[in-house]
Amino acid sequence: MRDRARKRAWGLLIVAPVLALGAFGAYPWAPPSAHAGPGPALKDVVFAPHRAVYDLSLDAAQSGSGVAGVNGRIVYELSGNACEGYAQSMRFVTQTLNQEGDVQTTDLRTSSWEEVPARRLRFSTSTYQNEMQAEQTQGVAKRTQASGEATVDLARPQKREVKLAGDIYFPIQHSMAIIQAARAGRTILAADLYDGSESGDKIYSTSTAIGRQTKPGAGPVVSLAKGFADLDRVPSWPISVSYFPSTQAPGDTVPLYEMSYRFHDNGVTSSLRINHGDFAIKGELKELKYFEPSPCKNPEP
Repeated sequence: MRDRARKRAWGLLIVAPVLALGAFGAYPWAPPSAHAGPGPALKDVVFAPHRAVYDLSLDAAQSGSGVAGVNGRIVYELSGNACEGYAQSMRFVTQTLNQEGDVQTTDLRTSSWEEVPARRLRFSTSTYQNEMQAEQTQGVAKRTQASGEATVDLARPQKREVKLAGDIYFPIQHSMAIIQAARAGRTILAADLYDGSESGDKIYSTSTAIGRQTKPGAGPVVSLAKGFADLDRVPSWPISVSYFPSTQAPGDTVPLYEMSYRFHDNGVTSSLRINHGDFAIKGELKELKYFEPSPCKNPEP
Protein backbone atom coordinates (compact mmCIF):
# COMPACT_ATOMS: atom_id res chain seq x y z
CA MET A 1 0.00 0.00 0.00
CA ARG A 2 2.80 2.41 0.94
CA ASP A 3 4.68 1.49 -2.24
CA ARG A 4 1.61 2.21 -4.41
CA ALA A 5 1.18 5.59 -2.71
CA ARG A 6 4.85 6.41 -3.27
CA LYS A 7 4.61 5.58 -6.98
CA ARG A 8 1.44 7.68 -7.32
CA ALA A 9 3.12 10.70 -5.71
CA TRP A 10 6.18 10.18 -7.91
CA GLY A 11 4.04 10.25 -11.05
CA LEU A 12 2.13 13.37 -9.97
CA LEU A 13 5.41 15.12 -9.22
CA ILE A 14 6.32 14.86 -12.90
CA VAL A 15 3.14 16.57 -14.14
CA ALA A 16 2.38 19.11 -11.40
CA PRO A 17 4.40 22.04 -12.81
CA VAL A 18 3.02 21.68 -16.31
CA LEU A 19 -0.24 23.34 -15.29
CA ALA A 20 1.86 26.47 -15.45
CA LEU A 21 2.10 26.05 -19.19
CA GLY A 22 -1.37 27.56 -19.20
CA ALA A 23 0.25 30.72 -17.95
CA PHE A 24 2.14 31.56 -21.15
CA GLY A 25 1.17 34.96 -22.54
CA ALA A 26 1.64 38.81 -22.10
CA TYR A 27 0.23 41.84 -19.69
CA PRO A 28 0.94 45.57 -19.34
CA TRP A 29 3.73 46.51 -17.02
CA ALA A 30 2.82 47.43 -13.46
CA PRO A 31 4.66 50.19 -11.53
CA PRO A 32 8.28 49.17 -10.78
CA SER A 33 8.10 47.60 -7.33
CA ALA A 34 9.65 44.50 -5.83
CA HIS A 35 6.27 42.80 -5.69
CA ALA A 36 3.88 44.23 -8.26
CA GLY A 37 0.15 43.72 -8.01
CA PRO A 38 -1.94 42.90 -11.08
CA GLY A 39 -2.61 45.96 -13.25
CA PRO A 40 -5.96 46.98 -14.78
CA ALA A 41 -5.31 47.51 -18.50
CA LEU A 42 -4.78 45.02 -21.30
CA LYS A 43 -5.29 47.13 -24.41
CA ASP A 44 -1.79 46.74 -25.81
CA VAL A 45 -1.60 42.95 -25.42
CA VAL A 46 -2.77 40.52 -28.09
CA PHE A 47 -2.14 36.77 -28.12
CA ALA A 48 -1.59 34.71 -31.25
CA PRO A 49 -4.08 31.80 -31.03
CA HIS A 50 -2.12 28.65 -31.75
CA ARG A 51 -1.57 24.93 -31.22
CA ALA A 52 1.87 23.83 -30.01
CA VAL A 53 3.24 20.31 -29.55
CA TYR A 54 6.26 19.58 -27.35
CA ASP A 55 8.21 16.32 -27.13
CA LEU A 56 9.42 15.58 -23.59
CA SER A 57 12.51 13.75 -22.39
CA LEU A 58 14.67 13.45 -19.28
CA ASP A 59 17.30 16.20 -19.25
CA ALA A 60 19.17 15.41 -16.03
CA ALA A 61 18.80 13.23 -12.94
CA GLN A 62 20.86 13.01 -9.78
CA SER A 63 21.68 9.77 -8.05
CA GLY A 64 18.86 8.92 -5.67
CA SER A 65 16.21 10.90 -7.54
CA GLY A 66 14.33 7.70 -8.36
CA VAL A 67 13.91 8.77 -11.99
CA ALA A 68 15.73 6.80 -14.68
CA GLY A 69 13.89 8.01 -17.78
CA VAL A 70 11.03 10.21 -19.00
CA ASN A 71 9.39 10.53 -22.40
CA GLY A 72 6.11 12.09 -23.40
CA ARG A 73 4.27 14.86 -25.19
CA ILE A 74 2.43 18.10 -24.45
CA VAL A 75 -0.29 19.41 -26.76
CA TYR A 76 -1.34 22.97 -25.94
CA GLU A 77 -4.00 25.16 -27.59
CA LEU A 78 -4.89 28.80 -27.10
CA SER A 79 -7.96 30.50 -28.59
CA GLY A 80 -10.09 33.59 -27.99
CA ASN A 81 -9.24 37.27 -28.04
CA ALA A 82 -8.14 40.18 -25.84
CA CYS A 83 -11.68 41.62 -25.71
CA GLU A 84 -13.62 38.88 -23.91
CA GLY A 85 -11.00 36.35 -22.82
CA TYR A 86 -8.83 33.38 -23.75
CA ALA A 87 -9.54 29.65 -23.65
CA GLN A 88 -6.76 27.15 -23.12
CA SER A 89 -6.58 23.39 -23.31
CA MET A 90 -3.69 21.06 -22.66
CA ARG A 91 -2.97 17.35 -22.79
CA PHE A 92 0.25 16.19 -21.14
CA VAL A 93 1.14 12.50 -21.28
CA THR A 94 4.34 10.99 -19.88
CA GLN A 95 5.86 7.59 -19.33
CA THR A 96 8.31 7.68 -16.45
CA LEU A 97 10.79 4.91 -15.65
CA ASN A 98 12.05 4.63 -12.08
CA GLN A 99 15.26 3.00 -10.92
CA GLU A 100 13.47 -0.25 -10.06
CA GLY A 101 12.36 -0.61 -13.68
CA ASP A 102 8.69 0.31 -13.10
CA VAL A 103 6.92 2.48 -15.69
CA GLN A 104 4.29 5.02 -14.66
CA THR A 105 1.99 6.48 -17.33
CA THR A 106 0.51 9.82 -16.34
CA ASP A 107 -2.11 11.71 -18.37
CA LEU A 108 -2.94 15.28 -17.41
CA ARG A 109 -5.90 16.97 -19.13
CA THR A 110 -6.69 20.59 -18.37
CA SER A 111 -8.91 23.31 -19.82
CA SER A 112 -9.66 26.84 -18.71
CA TRP A 113 -11.22 30.12 -19.74
CA GLU A 114 -9.99 33.42 -18.33
CA GLU A 115 -11.78 36.71 -18.76
CA VAL A 116 -9.83 39.76 -19.91
CA PRO A 117 -9.30 41.64 -17.66
CA ALA A 118 -8.85 38.90 -15.06
CA ARG A 119 -12.11 39.00 -13.12
CA ARG A 120 -13.12 35.40 -13.74
CA LEU A 121 -11.32 32.08 -14.22
CA ARG A 122 -13.11 28.85 -15.09
CA PHE A 123 -10.93 25.72 -14.80
CA SER A 124 -11.08 21.94 -15.03
CA THR A 125 -8.20 19.51 -14.48
CA SER A 126 -8.09 15.71 -14.50
CA THR A 127 -5.07 13.50 -13.88
CA TYR A 128 -4.96 9.80 -14.79
CA GLN A 129 -2.31 7.30 -13.77
CA ASN A 130 -2.10 4.07 -15.70
CA GLU A 131 -5.57 4.90 -17.11
CA MET A 132 -7.14 5.33 -13.65
CA GLN A 133 -8.24 8.75 -12.46
CA ALA A 134 -6.02 10.02 -9.65
CA GLU A 135 -7.17 13.62 -9.24
CA GLN A 136 -9.88 15.96 -10.51
CA THR A 137 -10.41 19.66 -9.85
CA GLN A 138 -13.14 21.90 -11.25
CA GLY A 139 -14.40 25.33 -10.32
CA VAL A 140 -14.76 29.05 -10.98
CA ALA A 141 -12.76 31.87 -9.40
CA LYS A 142 -14.41 35.31 -9.39
CA ARG A 143 -13.76 38.84 -8.24
CA THR A 144 -15.17 42.28 -8.95
CA GLN A 145 -11.91 43.80 -10.21
CA ALA A 146 -8.89 42.52 -12.14
CA SER A 147 -6.74 42.50 -9.01
CA GLY A 148 -6.98 41.70 -5.33
CA GLU A 149 -8.73 38.88 -3.49
CA ALA A 150 -11.02 36.35 -5.15
CA THR A 151 -13.68 33.79 -4.26
CA VAL A 152 -13.53 30.26 -5.68
CA ASP A 153 -16.62 28.09 -6.09
CA LEU A 154 -15.25 24.57 -6.24
CA ALA A 155 -17.32 21.74 -7.74
CA ARG A 156 -14.54 19.11 -7.45
CA PRO A 157 -12.88 17.42 -5.62
CA GLN A 158 -15.71 18.51 -3.31
CA LYS A 159 -18.22 21.36 -3.32
CA ARG A 160 -17.02 24.25 -1.20
CA GLU A 161 -16.15 27.93 -1.27
CA VAL A 162 -12.56 29.15 -0.95
CA LYS A 163 -11.44 32.71 -0.20
CA LEU A 164 -8.16 33.83 -1.79
CA ALA A 165 -6.56 36.79 -0.01
CA GLY A 166 -4.02 39.26 -1.35
CA ASP A 167 -3.14 40.41 -4.87
CA ILE A 168 -3.66 37.21 -6.83
CA TYR A 169 -2.72 36.65 -10.45
CA PHE A 170 -4.71 34.27 -12.63
CA PRO A 171 -2.63 32.17 -15.09
CA ILE A 172 -2.89 34.19 -18.32
CA GLN A 173 -2.74 37.41 -16.36
CA HIS A 174 0.51 36.25 -14.77
CA SER A 175 2.16 35.33 -18.04
CA MET A 176 0.99 38.61 -19.50
CA ALA A 177 2.76 40.39 -16.64
CA ILE A 178 5.95 38.54 -17.51
CA ILE A 179 5.90 39.64 -21.15
CA GLN A 180 5.09 43.24 -20.33
CA ALA A 181 7.77 43.40 -17.65
CA ALA A 182 10.23 42.02 -20.21
CA ARG A 183 9.20 44.68 -22.73
CA ALA A 184 9.82 47.34 -20.08
CA GLY A 185 13.32 46.05 -19.39
CA ARG A 186 12.63 44.61 -15.94
CA THR A 187 14.62 41.60 -14.78
CA ILE A 188 12.54 40.36 -11.81
CA LEU A 189 8.80 39.92 -11.28
CA ALA A 190 7.34 38.56 -8.02
CA ALA A 191 3.69 37.51 -7.94
CA ASP A 192 1.22 35.24 -6.16
CA LEU A 193 -0.39 32.82 -8.63
CA TYR A 194 -3.66 30.90 -8.50
CA ASP A 195 -4.39 28.36 -11.26
CA GLY A 196 -6.89 25.99 -9.63
CA SER A 197 -4.43 23.09 -9.54
CA GLU A 198 -4.22 20.23 -7.04
CA SER A 199 -7.07 20.63 -4.50
CA GLY A 200 -8.16 23.97 -5.97
CA ASP A 201 -7.26 26.05 -2.92
CA LYS A 202 -3.52 26.61 -3.31
CA ILE A 203 -1.68 29.82 -4.05
CA TYR A 204 1.93 29.80 -5.23
CA SER A 205 4.44 32.55 -4.59
CA THR A 206 6.49 32.97 -7.76
CA SER A 207 9.70 34.75 -8.64
CA THR A 208 10.43 35.27 -12.34
CA ALA A 209 13.88 36.07 -13.69
CA ILE A 210 13.86 37.74 -17.12
CA GLY A 211 16.93 37.65 -19.34
CA ARG A 212 18.11 39.92 -22.13
CA GLN A 213 15.88 40.25 -25.18
CA THR A 214 16.77 38.46 -28.39
CA LYS A 215 15.80 40.83 -31.18
CA PRO A 216 14.09 39.77 -34.45
CA GLY A 217 16.52 38.02 -36.78
CA ALA A 218 19.12 37.47 -34.04
CA GLY A 219 17.66 34.34 -32.47
CA PRO A 220 18.16 30.71 -33.40
CA VAL A 221 15.94 29.25 -36.09
CA VAL A 222 13.42 26.80 -34.59
CA SER A 223 13.14 23.76 -36.86
CA LEU A 224 9.83 21.93 -36.53
CA ALA A 225 8.82 18.43 -37.48
CA LYS A 226 5.49 19.90 -38.62
CA GLY A 227 4.40 23.46 -39.33
CA PHE A 228 6.31 26.70 -39.82
CA ALA A 229 7.42 28.61 -36.74
CA ASP A 230 9.29 31.65 -38.09
CA LEU A 231 10.04 32.38 -34.44
CA ASP A 232 13.47 33.84 -35.17
CA ARG A 233 11.62 36.93 -36.44
CA VAL A 234 9.76 37.38 -33.14
CA PRO A 235 11.39 39.13 -30.15
CA SER A 236 11.92 36.75 -27.23
CA TRP A 237 13.36 36.51 -23.73
CA PRO A 238 14.81 33.68 -21.64
CA ILE A 239 12.49 33.24 -18.64
CA SER A 240 12.89 31.29 -15.41
CA VAL A 241 9.96 31.03 -12.98
CA SER A 242 10.48 29.61 -9.48
CA TYR A 243 7.45 28.33 -7.55
CA PHE A 244 7.23 28.43 -3.74
CA PRO A 245 4.52 27.58 -1.21
CA SER A 246 2.50 30.72 -0.48
CA THR A 247 3.46 30.44 3.19
CA GLN A 248 7.12 30.95 2.29
CA ALA A 249 8.32 33.98 0.39
CA PRO A 250 10.87 33.62 -2.43
CA GLY A 251 14.35 33.65 -0.91
CA ASP A 252 13.27 31.95 2.31
CA THR A 253 13.55 28.41 0.96
CA VAL A 254 14.37 26.38 -2.12
CA PRO A 255 11.58 26.39 -4.74
CA LEU A 256 9.20 23.49 -5.23
CA TYR A 257 10.30 23.53 -8.87
CA GLU A 258 11.57 25.89 -11.55
CA MET A 259 10.28 26.28 -15.07
CA SER A 260 12.49 27.91 -17.71
CA TYR A 261 11.68 28.61 -21.35
CA ARG A 262 12.14 31.07 -24.20
CA PHE A 263 9.10 33.32 -24.30
CA HIS A 264 8.29 34.88 -27.67
CA ASP A 265 6.44 38.17 -27.86
CA ASN A 266 3.51 36.56 -29.71
CA GLY A 267 2.85 34.22 -26.77
CA VAL A 268 4.55 31.10 -28.16
CA THR A 269 6.91 29.20 -25.87
CA SER A 270 9.98 27.19 -26.88
CA SER A 271 12.97 25.53 -25.17
CA LEU A 272 10.97 24.34 -22.16
CA ARG A 273 12.73 22.92 -19.08
CA ILE A 274 11.19 21.88 -15.74
CA ASN A 275 13.64 21.46 -12.87
CA HIS A 276 12.56 19.55 -9.76
CA GLY A 277 15.94 19.90 -8.10
CA ASP A 278 17.15 16.31 -8.27
CA PHE A 279 15.91 15.77 -11.80
CA ALA A 280 14.77 17.85 -14.79
CA ILE A 281 12.79 17.27 -17.97
CA LYS A 282 12.96 19.23 -21.19
CA GLY A 283 10.35 19.96 -23.84
CA GLU A 284 11.25 20.58 -27.47
CA LEU A 285 8.77 22.45 -29.67
CA LYS A 286 7.98 20.10 -32.55
CA GLU A 287 4.75 21.39 -34.10
CA LEU A 288 3.21 24.84 -34.29
CA LYS A 289 0.04 25.97 -36.04
CA TYR A 290 -1.50 29.43 -35.83
CA PHE A 291 -5.27 29.96 -35.82
CA GLU A 292 -7.32 32.90 -37.00
CA PRO A 293 -8.20 35.02 -33.93
CA SER A 294 -11.86 35.14 -33.05
CA PRO A 295 -13.37 38.60 -33.69
CA CYS A 296 -14.30 40.86 -30.80
CA LYS A 297 -18.05 41.02 -30.31
CA ASN A 298 -17.91 44.63 -29.15
CA PRO A 299 -14.73 46.12 -30.61
CA GLU A 300 -13.70 49.56 -29.40
CA PRO A 301 -14.16 52.44 -31.88
